[in-house]
Amino acid sequence: MPKQFSELGINEQIQQSLSDLNFTTPTAIQEKIIPVILNRKVDVVALAKTGTGKTAAFGVPLLQLIKVDSSNIQAVILAPTRELGQQIYNNLQSFSTHSSAISIASICGGTPIKPQIERLKEDTHIIVATPGRLVDLIKREAIDLKHCDYLILDEADEMVSVLKEDLGNITKELPKNRRTLLFTATLPGTVKQLVQNNLSKNVLQIEADMQTVGNQAIDHNYIVVEPIEKLEVLLHFLNSREGERGIIFCKTKAAVNKLAKNLAINKFSSGAIHGSLTQGIRDRIMGQFREGHIDILVATDLAARGIDIKDISYVVNYHLPDTYDAYVHRTGRTARAGATGFSLTILQEEEKEDIKDFEEELGIHFKAFKKADTQSIEENNGLLWARKIFKTKPNREVSEDFKAKIKTIFRHLTKEELVDKILADYLIQTKTKSDKSKVSNKKK
Repeated sequence: MPKQFSELGINEQIQQSLSDLNFTTPTAIQEKIIPVILNRKVDVVALAKTGTGKTAAFGVPLLQLIKVDSSNIQAVILAPTRELGQQIYNNLQSFSTHSSAISIASICGGTPIKPQIERLKEDTHIIVATPGRLVDLIKREAIDLKHCDYLILDEADEMVSVLKEDLGNITKELPKNRRTLLFTATLPGTVKQLVQNNLSKNVLQIEADMQTVGNQAIDHNYIVVEPIEKLEVLLHFLNSREGERGIIFCKTKAAVNKLAKNLAINKFSSGAIHGSLTQGIRDRIMGQFREGHIDILVATDLAARGIDIKDISYVVNYHLPDTYDAYVHRTGRTARAGATGFSLTILQEEEKEDIKDFEEELGIHFKAFKKADTQSIEENNGLLWARKIFKTKPNREVSEDFKAKIKTIFRHLTKEELVDKILADYLIQTKTKSDKSKVSNKKK
């Protein structure tokens, strides 16, 4: 019988906030972690899959442990990206709606630092920060962490490279008797080293449903394509999922930009995020995606951290990720909060042998996804062409005289006849381009 939050020792105010959010039954990681944080003064390493409620697992008990009669910063939560930091901040605010005396501040990078410095002059109990911005504030002597009781590292496996430089500068500002709570979806050697160097020897490791790292609610698929047909195969897939929301992952920023441009040309409702975009642009695109104004997000791995949207129905790996951990994080953007999800990895022939390694390491099974035949691809290209015409805005600079002459040519055609003729012309143009391409390839 699943427990209720009341059985975990959560106070009435926070229970009411959770009830307002329709949080009734704790997830596995919440059920295991919350009593430990509340009742045992130990460091914790929590290993749980993405989308299992880790923020509430540390956020709910942390809010209850705050001493509201003190004005000191009592907890520091570190996140790898501003997007994830903002998500954690928003969640904590939601969890504490009936605990108004608790003061929480977001001091993440990508936004002006002066307002954050002013904010920290007010009473603050919890800060949510990105490592670089927190170090900057420490160097400016704009923040006092000498009374901090808790350090929380969220998505630690994605933060290791950043923490190598910044964690030392942060921890030396914290009391030695603080508690450290580390949350991660995977436990690679780099994170184990981080634990060894920064947590107590008696650290408690807790896992929740980690018999396999890969989310079992996800349908894992792969498709093998020739490089020249990769984009067309993707566009066919996206058209087949019209109206659904998904994320496409690319390895590099340049690849994200190129693919996003192709999606825009083909009139897909899409946007792109990567680390080189300004924070303002990233926030705007993420806001559009979160609110449902765009259906497809093209992203690099790190830029997509912090995406916790329940109705993402599919993830596409346009490039096979370099690590097993990256695959877990990518596919974990779908099948959240108990839903099911779909993952499609697009491969070239020489990459197909890597699939077995991913299956063995992650305890998952990939199915071969049937590639659309030539006719289906051609018909899909025709549909994309038609959609481009439909969404093209009229050219208001065309003279009325010229427009009248064009109308005169078509005046005797019905709508059906005009469509037939335009489609016939499109097919002739397409065949001509295809024939020229074949001749060019033969010469090469």
